[in-house]
Amino acid sequence: MDHILKLSRFVKPYWRRSLAALALLTAVVFMDLSIPRLVEHIIDQGITPHDQSVVIQTSLIMLSISATSTIFAVANNWLSVQVGESVARDLREAMFRKIQTFAFGDLDRLKTGQLLVRLTSDAGAVQRLTQVTLRIGTRAPLLMLGSLILMINTSQSLALTMLPLLLITSVIIVFFISRTEPLFRLAQQKLDRLNTVLQENIAGVRVIKGFVRADYEAKHFEEANEDFTANSIRVMQFMSSMSPALTVFVNVGMVIVIWAGGLQAIGGRLTVGQIVAFTNYLLTTMTPLIMMTMLSTVWAGGIASARRVDEILDTVPEIQDLPDAPALADGARGRVVFENVSFHYNSDHAERVLDGVELTVEPGETVAILGATGAGKSTLINLVPRFYDTTAGRVLIDGVDIRTVRQDSLLAPIGIVPQETILFSGSVRDNIRYGNPQASESEVIAAAKAAQAHDFIMAMPQGYDSHVEARGANLSGGQKQRLAIARAVLTQPRILILDDSTSSVDVETETRIQDALKGQAFTHTSLVVAQRISTVLRADKIVVLDKGRVAAQGTHQELMRTSPIYREIYDSQLGDGFHIEELNGEGSRSPCKIPRTGGPA
Repeated sequence: MDHILKLSRFVKPYWRRSLAALALLTAVVFMDLSIPRLVEHIIDQGITPHDQSVVIQTSLIMLSISATSTIFAVANNWLSVQVGESVARDLREAMFRKIQTFAFGDLDRLKTGQLLVRLTSDAGAVQRLTQVTLRIGTRAPLLMLGSLILMINTSQSLALTMLPLLLITSVIIVFFISRTEPLFRLAQQKLDRLNTVLQENIAGVRVIKGFVRADYEAKHFEEANEDFTANSIRVMQFMSSMSPALTVFVNVGMVIVIWAGGLQAIGGRLTVGQIVAFTNYLLTTMTPLIMMTMLSTVWAGGIASARRVDEILDTVPEIQDLPDAPALADGARGRVVFENVSFHYNSDHAERVLDGVELTVEPGETVAILGATGAGKSTLINLVPRFYDTTAGRVLIDGVDIRTVRQDSLLAPIGIVPQETILFSGSVRDNIRYGNPQASESEVIAAAKAAQAHDFIMAMPQGYDSHVEARGANLSGGQKQRLAIARAVLTQPRILILDDSTSSVDVETETRIQDALKGQAFTHTSLVVAQRISTVLRADKIVVLDKGRVAAQGTHQELMRTSPIYREIYDSQLGDGFHIEELNGEGSRSPCKIPRTGGPA
């Protein structure tokens, strides 16, 4: 219940409507409890003495109470639905905002499929729990308590006779509910796995088709689906066994009342009306118990989901600003220094991805980072915007340790083109302006020209207004990369990070992009991760990483003389007959410049 109490803060903004719903519900309970007493009055004061006026008057009172109860119940339902839906909305928004604060390490641990389930299924379970609590969940215990009091008031001897039965029934219900919550929590975990498999397959459907792995993936999904279904069946079978078991106790209770009450009526100690009223109160007591078992699926599911929602909301991001951290000074020059930087993922005993990296990037330099797969290239540049924190050592920008400044101010002067190109559904223009929504049309076009994207954009049916599907599904790999470069360039960053961002374009286009970036009106430092040698040839400095260490650094000519690793990479990709001058041939176009403006970085 701690998890439920922690989430009660989401109900607090709607306390007036919640209180009104509970007040209406309480009134409905009192009206429902008055009906058996009125039935007793009709039988003992109207039917038995043959007084028709009592029967008519009491019947009219009962009809009026029933009509009022119906109106109150409908109003209670309306308010409960409003509160439940509002809580679910606020809960989804809180989780969404919390996820935005997660560091890359947090996202590595909490998979996309799991987060989707918690934003949808788990939030829905908490919503149903809120609605049920404000409607039936509160009504059931009130009815049971009120019925018990009125049963004792009607006949203490009969009430004492029924007490053991009621206690046994309550114990059975508590047992069922306590066993149900872990089952529902396991069911949500199975749903996590199912959604993860589904999300991965939908995202990778082209790869699956390309490698003819549809049958394998279908079997993989079938296993996850069958696992989830089997667990759900076990939960439902367990829950469905409660109602028949409790029905037996209801019938036993009725027999006891009729037998014991009948003997007392024969002895003149009870009237027929009292026996009927007591029977109704017994049913009113037992029915909420049965109702609570049926609703225990909602409660158990809500409690299990509340625990999982709390896990998201209580997650402390791995990377946080220090208390009262200042902003990075405006007008960053773009000097980046790695001081004895080491890094590893996850466990303290994990193998180091970076080990003692020492590197200085001067303002305005273009530094290319080269190395084999797994050498730590992407990891190194992900430390600059503080997507991860170093395990040891420091990363400095303009002499300031990036861990001591606010993250938003750190990211402001940095433009990033990630290894995996991400575009959003919307227009081409909106995707380019994503990091600088106030950019003018001329600035957007200049950024597109710098990224060598303008020509293919204008060839699209609606030019810059053309629609981009989710994840850029209607564009080629090279087109997506060029739009991502234009998006980064438009922010006019002081530090531009390109993580293998031209791997899908040809060498000639890549050369024109490099020329355009060098010719921009704003001065910027470039960190370029590359797999192919042609990307790095004209960099001011080339850094060769090998197993997380800086194996060599220098210009192309220097490394050809001093670094066997670099020379081996060069020869394997370009061979002895290729010359750097070929990249500066007459086919190069003049760079497209974006004038420096006062827009946001």
